[in-house]
Amino acid sequence: MTPTNALVGNLLSPAVLAFVLGLSARLVKGDLSLPKDAFGLIAAYLLFAIGLKGGVELAHAPSGEVAGPAAATVLLGCLTPVTAFFILRGLCRLGPADAAGVAAHYGSVSAVTFIAAQSFVAAQGAPAEGFMPTLVTVLESPGINIALAIGLVTAGGGRKLSAALHEVFTSRGLLLLLGGMVVGMVMGEKNWADVSLFYDTKGPVFRGSLCLFLLHMGALAGERLADLKQVGPRLLLFAVLVPVAHGALGVWLGHLSGLSVGGAAVLGAMAASASYIAAPPAVRLTLPEANPTFSLTCSLGITFPFNILAGIPIYFEIARRAAG
Repeated sequence: MTPTNALVGNLLSPAVLAFVLGLSARLVKGDLSLPKDAFGLIAAYLLFAIGLKGGVELAHAPSGEVAGPAAATVLLGCLTPVTAFFILRGLCRLGPADAAGVAAHYGSVSAVTFIAAQSFVAAQGAPAEGFMPTLVTVLESPGINIALAIGLVTAGGGRKLSAALHEVFTSRGLLLLLGGMVVGMVMGEKNWADVSLFYDTKGPVFRGSLCLFLLHMGALAGERLADLKQVGPRLLLFAVLVPVAHGALGVWLGHLSGLSVGGAAVLGAMAASASYIAAPPAVRLTLPEANPTFSLTCSLGITFPFNILAGIPIYFEIARRAAG
């Protein structure tokens, strides 16, 4: 499939169209967002399903097959917040606390972008490795904590990192992923067969739920678009160009670590994504002076839509070319 066809196919997928519908509704002052309880339930289902399926696959994956990609993911988690911080300080001219706050979001990972990337590569006939959810949990923490540590050192204040670490490691999203993975690893094939129709990430229940989730996320992204004028043109460029650079780096490291085309593309999408769920509370605890408008507008209002609409096909094409 050509890059153009892949991009068009992504734009016409039900999940992306649902996102665009939610975004468009907000732009015309309508509201298609889900009730808070319904949104929380669907989010919990998606994350638990990813963890559960990943645990089932991980139980069958040789440890040597996972070690290389896991090491590459840890390296990404160390590099992306550092590069983001220095770009934000030097080119975007943000203060230390604001730069560290935004860098924490971009060092972490968006689970929704991960899900969308998984679905995209599978639709291209190049599904990612089953243990990819493990890499989400590996990437989640280092990026946030390294950025927060830089912020504490450069912005001062002497605040403890322990509270932020606790917030990250006990967050609902991380517990659902990790807990689901553990359950999936120990449940066995027979028990998985009993629930696979509901929890299989390639099944219609999961994909239909993803459409509803992205409908709500589109509405949330539409709310942040009004804040674009506050972040300035330099941050607008940062929110598009830096994710592409991080995505290319993620694809390259994924390819070197032995991942398939689909796996490398998904790792690239993970590196390119920005957290708007786990990172905000951790930043709020450790760097309360950081302006959330910068981080949330960039991560949710710019980078997330860019990755969903165009970024994921770009990372897939880079992975395809890297594989020759």
